[in-house]
Amino acid sequence: MRIKLLLFSFLLGGATQVTSQEKSALSYRIHSHNDYEQPIPFWTAYYAKAGSIEVDIYLANGGILVAHDKEDLRPDKTIQNLYLDPLRQLLKEHQGQLSADKNYAVQLLIDIKSPTNPCLDTLVSILKTYPEIIQSKSIQLVLSGNKPPVADFANYPDFILYDGLPWENYPASITQRVPLLSANLQKYTKWNGKGIIPEKERKELEKVIAETHAKGKKIRFWNAPDFINAWFELGKLGIDYMNTDHIPELAGFMEKSANSGFQNKEKSTSIYLPSYKSDGIKKAPKNIILLIGDGMGLAQIHAAYSANFNQLNLYQFKTTGLSRTSSYDSYITDSAPGSTAFSAGIKTNNRAVGVDHTGVAVPLLPIYMKERGKKTAIVSTGDITDATPADFYAHQSERSSSEAILKDLATEPIDLLMGSGQKGFDGIIRQSMPDFQVSNSLETVPDKTQKKWIVLEDRAGKSILKGRGNWAVEAFKKSTALLSQNKAGFFLMQEGAQIDNGGHNNQMATIVHELLDFDQVVKAALEFADQNGETLVIVTADHETGGLTLVNGDPSKGIVNGHFSTNDHTATPVPVFAYGPRSYLFSGVYENTAIHTKIKEAVK
Repeated sequence: MRIKLLLFSFLLGGATQVTSQEKSALSYRIHSHNDYEQPIPFWTAYYAKAGSIEVDIYLANGGILVAHDKEDLRPDKTIQNLYLDPLRQLLKEHQGQLSADKNYAVQLLIDIKSPTNPCLDTLVSILKTYPEIIQSKSIQLVLSGNKPPVADFANYPDFILYDGLPWENYPASITQRVPLLSANLQKYTKWNGKGIIPEKERKELEKVIAETHAKGKKIRFWNAPDFINAWFELGKLGIDYMNTDHIPELAGFMEKSANSGFQNKEKSTSIYLPSYKSDGIKKAPKNIILLIGDGMGLAQIHAAYSANFNQLNLYQFKTTGLSRTSSYDSYITDSAPGSTAFSAGIKTNNRAVGVDHTGVAVPLLPIYMKERGKKTAIVSTGDITDATPADFYAHQSERSSSEAILKDLATEPIDLLMGSGQKGFDGIIRQSMPDFQVSNSLETVPDKTQKKWIVLEDRAGKSILKGRGNWAVEAFKKSTALLSQNKAGFFLMQEGAQIDNGGHNNQMATIVHELLDFDQVVKAALEFADQNGETLVIVTADHETGGLTLVNGDPSKGIVNGHFSTNDHTATPVPVFAYGPRSYLFSGVYENTAIHTKIKEAVK
């Protein structure tokens, strides 16, 4: 039995009371409603670190039995077997604590269903045989249901506390024995848990919660909706205990919410309003800028927009489309075939870079651009041999073949490659690609040069939260400055590589920070396009990562809350944004391979 319980603990993940990146609505603790009806009473709540456990009791055959209704009483379901013995066991195992977490405490809310006495007297007699429980500072015994009259509260031992009512005033002599106030939520609102609580009813709830807290007491509402949106909305009110029958679900939700919620302290990206002078004109563009947000779905974009107080450069585009992202051999793509679709215009297998589904190398966009006299640059906030940048210069059936991918660069028409590298890359480049100059910093690359360059900068591979700084925008500006020296124009692909990491790790903070950084590259691209007048900017993603949905937020405060359905990619179509000459080609719904075709059509 103990092994099963330990396994159950592992599956629950040991959820605890959480706080978000900077602020969280989830300041409450779990109240296990009718706990005895759980598949594993007490232990389900305990391993979820519930703060309160509800136990309905009846006096039967001189003892205390646990059940919701009298007809459900069973002789083996005593308060001792189900609750008091496990609590005693834990106190013994943890030297007077309930767990290794010395701050963990629990409230046992004992709801008396039988007439108050002799049921209460019998309960007190039983509790006195558990001195370690009644003396523990980690366990609070609170009576509910058929409690004695308020005037009799003081007649019972000090270890007996009482569940009160928000509208009652308790005498100063016993108010300290009423730590909790409970009420039927339906007394204040008929809200069904969907959407938001009507304003008038919400204000009534805020008032009673504030008054309860002013008295130094905690509050719980029973008969409340019990699902994600309700957990968010009630949490924002400041309740202390969330009534639930779905302990594993609520515990998992709370555990994840520490990472899936985010609040921005201040606007962290500036907005550029384009002139739209060249947007949609029929003249062929001289320059193509393709920006790829790895793992960037519409939910990720809107999360950044919400966290940035409803401002985003991506939302300045007038031409938008949708790209379907499946690969040749899978409904759900990975980055390798996702960007091969852009570079080669074909569907290929997952993990394949620049080859068809049989493993045969295919011509990539840089070759097409070279035939028209254009130069090509590839920039990534990640490893230069990762799938997305590699898709534009390499031909390998396995995306993890970093050395082979890098060596493919020797035969491809790439003029500039920027990102982070791996140990030994310098040597491979110098030995296999003498035409390239190698630098470990953007700053050492001259502003004017006809040479081909590879920049391997450690900073490029760091996340924004770990110190990448403004590298992406600096790399974009350096690239466009160098490429603009070519009279026939250029093709630039720049990847926001680490949005994807936020999705894989279910980290809203990473997603928002990385996407806002990517959005600054978008801003720089729009500014360049307006200044140049001959540049087409395309922004899209190779796939969505994390199955992110946005379930709550407050853009006026920079708050956004999400819920992730997976830690992997999904098949959700991704948005496409276009600005500049022939941007109209990118509207509609199409396969990801069509982006390749549309780029070629644009530059004809």
